[in-house]
Amino acid sequence: MTEQGNGLRAGTGPGRDGDGAAPRVRLRDRDAELRSAETAVEKLCREFAAGGTEIGELLTISGRPGIGKTSLLHEVRRTAKLRDGATVLFARGGEQQVKEPYHVLRQLLQPALTGLPPAEFRQVMGTWEEVVGPAMGLKQPKAGARRLDPQGVRDGLDYVLTQLAPRSAPLVMIVDDLHWADLESLSWLTQFAVRARELPVLLVFAFREDEHDWQPEAHPHHSTVLKLATRRHELNRLSLTSVTDIIRAELGEKAEDAFCYEFWNVVNGNPYEAIALLDQVRDQELEPVEENSVQLRELAVDANGMTLKTWLDRLGASTLRFAWACAMLGTDIRIDLATRISTQSAEGARESIKQLRKQRVLTQTPNGNLEFVHPLIGSSIYNTMPEATRTGMHGVAAAEIENAGLGLLSASRHLVETFAGEGDDRTVRKLRKAAAEHLLIGAPEAAQRCLHRALNEPPADGIRAEVLYELGCSALLTDPVATVNQLKLALDPEEGPLRPELRVDATFRLSEVLAHSGELREAALVCQEEVAATDDAAGRLRLQAASFMWHAFRKSEEDGPGRSRRLGEMCEGLTGREPADRAVLAMRAWDLTLRGKPSVDALAHADDVLEAGRLPKGLGWTDSTWGFELPAMLGLTYTYNDRIAQAERLFADAIVQSEVAGWSGAHRGFAYFLMGLARFRRGLLAEAEDFLRRALRLSERIAPKLPLAWDAVGVLVDTLLARGRVEEAWDLATGFGFQPPYHDTAMVLPDAPSLYGKLLVAKRRYAGAAAALTEAGAQLEARGWHNTVWAPWAGHLAIAIAQDEPDRAREYAHKAVRDARTFGTASAIGTALRLHAQIEDGQQAVELLEQAVAYLGQSPAGYEHAVALVELGAALRRVGRLEDAQEYLYQGIELAQHCSAEGLVEQARRELANYGLRPNRLGDFRASREALSQPEWDVAQLALRGVPPQRIADELGLQLSLVNRRLAAVYRKAGSGPDGLATALGLPGQPRATRPTWPTTPAQPTRPAGDAEQEEAGDA
Repeated sequence: MTEQGNGLRAGTGPGRDGDGAAPRVRLRDRDAELRSAETAVEKLCREFAAGGTEIGELLTISGRPGIGKTSLLHEVRRTAKLRDGATVLFARGGEQQVKEPYHVLRQLLQPALTGLPPAEFRQVMGTWEEVVGPAMGLKQPKAGARRLDPQGVRDGLDYVLTQLAPRSAPLVMIVDDLHWADLESLSWLTQFAVRARELPVLLVFAFREDEHDWQPEAHPHHSTVLKLATRRHELNRLSLTSVTDIIRAELGEKAEDAFCYEFWNVVNGNPYEAIALLDQVRDQELEPVEENSVQLRELAVDANGMTLKTWLDRLGASTLRFAWACAMLGTDIRIDLATRISTQSAEGARESIKQLRKQRVLTQTPNGNLEFVHPLIGSSIYNTMPEATRTGMHGVAAAEIENAGLGLLSASRHLVETFAGEGDDRTVRKLRKAAAEHLLIGAPEAAQRCLHRALNEPPADGIRAEVLYELGCSALLTDPVATVNQLKLALDPEEGPLRPELRVDATFRLSEVLAHSGELREAALVCQEEVAATDDAAGRLRLQAASFMWHAFRKSEEDGPGRSRRLGEMCEGLTGREPADRAVLAMRAWDLTLRGKPSVDALAHADDVLEAGRLPKGLGWTDSTWGFELPAMLGLTYTYNDRIAQAERLFADAIVQSEVAGWSGAHRGFAYFLMGLARFRRGLLAEAEDFLRRALRLSERIAPKLPLAWDAVGVLVDTLLARGRVEEAWDLATGFGFQPPYHDTAMVLPDAPSLYGKLLVAKRRYAGAAAALTEAGAQLEARGWHNTVWAPWAGHLAIAIAQDEPDRAREYAHKAVRDARTFGTASAIGTALRLHAQIEDGQQAVELLEQAVAYLGQSPAGYEHAVALVELGAALRRVGRLEDAQEYLYQGIELAQHCSAEGLVEQARRELANYGLRPNRLGDFRASREALSQPEWDVAQLALRGVPPQRIADELGLQLSLVNRRLAAVYRKAGSGPDGLATALGLPGQPRATRPTWPTTPAQPTRPAGDAEQEEAGDA
């Protein structure tokens, strides 16, 4: 290869600029790889300069140890740094730091993030500062902070990099020794490699190709990196010519061809091994002639298989001990720490460093720290340590790192390597504290290593169960099987006593994990069994409530009505408003909702749970005492009782709180599902679909076919049906397997058989629908659940059997209306009447639909209202009332368009067109006074007189933000700004004192028409 410009030599260390190491051998046989890297850097910079953004690539360099990956990376780094405006970030995995969470990412990102001005730093971090900051070592977790979800940290890092990359573009991110990256860093780097294509970022990864050099848990990441690489290079061995040149550059031109050939064979073209063997040849003063070739293999064994004796002979005992200390610290070695760990004086350390640099073992970095000239040297030295010496020095390292103020997070990887079996309480305390700190930065696996080591110490008998409890809780967000096993051990009396409050919490946690895994019956029984052994009244109530909760989420239960009765009795016995009392009230509200009891009773209980419209302390979405199921029950109660605005406020809090807490798994996925369900109930179908698809993606990322996925698919199928995409809904359901017997143990939200029957009706598979809905009805009736919104089986069953069994169909339709009237919400009654009308003809259908429209017009169920309007228009047309039909169809089209119900819009337009009516409303396009709600008309009248928003707020006694929202609704409905408002409303021009004034503060997003009253109630 040509040598111009290739200044790095093999064996010169980590490739840091200005490390002071003299170059020894030029890069050879790497022309193709260098050209590819230079092309990638040049392309990134050129396309970014031309305005490109989605220009990222992944370049990988792989090969066996010592083949020259680090030297090649140094050249890539040098090339990138020469580009004007380019930002180059570098990190390296370390064999000793492979268990240190975020070690690689902290190297990579800390310099870039800490170098930002404070204002820009806040912009880059956004709302993720309390998640990413602690994980990246930029700040300490806040007092009282909760454990972070590892996926939440990865999502936060995604956000930060999408903000940082454009500011630092073109950005080159280089990671050496990726096979030794800690799993926390590796999992994000693998995930980001997909996102990087959308950014002005070039990723360059170097790693060993052999999977045996990777941790078993890292194998999937290795495979993913290989698949994602856009430029992939596996380094081959050096040619005979290159090795011969290296030999003659070191030993002179006298080196004979035969000697060089044998030398090349012995080292197999490996640059690192070639340098090591050259050192041996020179140290032995071996002449490079043919007759000495036979000695090369023996010398190679000594060069590559350095034993304790070899290193002792080469370095001496004192220097070797310093080298051991450096090997334990890994990369970026602090001299003061290595000095104290090796128990040397400052003068002794200086002599050791001098000797180690002379022997080409260590090199100095620009920041004054030390690194091994090659990672293989560090591995060789570490592996020569006698076991007793190694474990003892790890103990010294842990103490010195903590004394240096670097904290238990850094010291813990050494603590877990110390001698076990001594029963040292102080060590157990430190390991438990380190585990807690690891959880606060989203590193549960590291926490578990600390707690396993604490158990091996072992802890005192009195706290062993507590350590098991902490170990079980550490895996709550990541490993349900481990959590179940450890918590069962913690509750086992043979493992030692567990404090009563921890025993209650351990039981609840165990039931929670069992429930999330679909084992709802076992979850309920675990709580029931512990109730009898719990003396504390609050703890007993918590477990009783949890048992009721898990039974409520079961697919079926043995005594549903009996459980409901006992829950009612428990509710009547409540005397306070502590979190446990409110939890029972929330469950009772949901129980009454499912049973179709009067809505006012369920809402009364639900309202008693809240404080000023918000969840009380102790029942929050991220609260660890009750979990997210309790507030979910409360939100569902509001969703199915026509208080959707209140439900949406709760669900919005769930999304925000899960993001702030760094939870990106099932918790946030369920929050998205709940918001999607609320949007669907409100009739905002496009928004519903978006939230539901997000929930489904999160669920599938965790595991296949979790209960969350069933929930999301069910409502997504319903949403697609509402949008007129029947075939897409069918394909989704059949592809997922959304059909009997559904989930094995968990109830699907809402009722899965009713949804499946509705889908079959939409496909006109009436026989299958009748069978599915009949079975669903029998199960729900046995359980005592009569809510026609949650499970509209009777109304759809009536439609399925109407042609063959009209009398039986009417019985079911009447039952649905009767149950809906008992429940009492406008949406329930209106929908039941609308379904009943589908099996009737003529004037009877018209009368039912007129009632349905009247009820649904008073509800927040926008899509159901639109359907009723269209169906009423069609029914009126069939009885010859064309003028009335036209008006209702036009109203239905407008509302359906607002709901994104495209299929319903087309249905209404066909109905109009088929009978000679215009498919679109004609007129002067002026909004009428009747289009505005009374609160909107109040502000509109003042605005027409030129009164500015602040004065409107003062005159009406309202908040300025609410006035601005109402004005925005007025202008949207009128299709005009302030100047043309009177004309748009069909009113005579009015004199003004001043021109109308736009809102003085940014207007909030406008709500759909029909939701104004709920919005005002929430703002009051």
